[in-house]
Amino acid sequence: MKKLVLVKGGGDLASGIARRLFRCGFAVVISELPQPTVIRRTVAFAQAIYEGRCAVEGVEAVLSSAAEATAVAARGIIPVVVDAEGALWRTLRPWALVDATLAKRNTGTYKEQAELVIGVGPGFTAQQDVHVVVETNRGHDLGRVILKGAAAPNTGVPGAIGGYTQERVLRAPAAGLFRCVRAIGDTVCVGEAVAYAGEEPVCTQIAGVLRGLLHEGLQVDAGMKVADVDPRCRREHCFSISDKARAVGGGVVEALLYLGKNDGLL
Repeated sequence: MKKLVLVKGGGDLASGIARRLFRCGFAVVISELPQPTVIRRTVAFAQAIYEGRCAVEGVEAVLSSAAEATAVAARGIIPVVVDAEGALWRTLRPWALVDATLAKRNTGTYKEQAELVIGVGPGFTAQQDVHVVVETNRGHDLGRVILKGAAAPNTGVPGAIGGYTQERVLRAPAAGLFRCVRAIGDTVCVGEAVAYAGEEPVCTQIAGVLRGLLHEGLQVDAGMKVADVDPRCRREHCFSISDKARAVGGGVVEALLYLGKNDGLL
């Protein structure tokens, strides 16, 4: 019988982790909020919340209830379950739990929730609130399995892509209803409006390909991240898992196999 892994979060990085776990033979369930604020929607299993089903690089996910999750996972599909209270682990009793919400703080994940509990990124301390931490900070240690201690603290600065950091990230200029006027994969110029937050345009700061865009119809706050421009201008990158997500996913698989073997849980 396949080991069941609950992945908290359905964003692009969490989806890279979930897909790698699925491909390595684990049964995977994803939990998400009722209205995910995912930017890279074309490579995020969270999109199943809005569309009922989706696929990331050939792996299918479907919106499911908590009661359906185990049966759906057994059919070789990743169930995505709305879990606003973070209580799905009580129903599923997973073998392992991976917190990949990237909240930069622990919002309610503890070692008691599964035999193996992994915290992804900053906000967790291995051997205290979780069993192990996986590094998400770009650089030499990306994907590193941390058996004791914490990941690098959040810098608040997006990772550099094509030489750009803050400039590639678009934020809502005002609070209001989010409305898209361009689509993920579109080529954009400097100063071009790609969406509206209320009546205010969300304009690009650099030229490139629109790699991420918030789901239309959501209410946004001023300053909220709503889009991402990739200056490398490789449209195909918009529809494939990032190098960062693959590296972190590899770290999560390593952590589960290493701890599972050493603790006699595999």
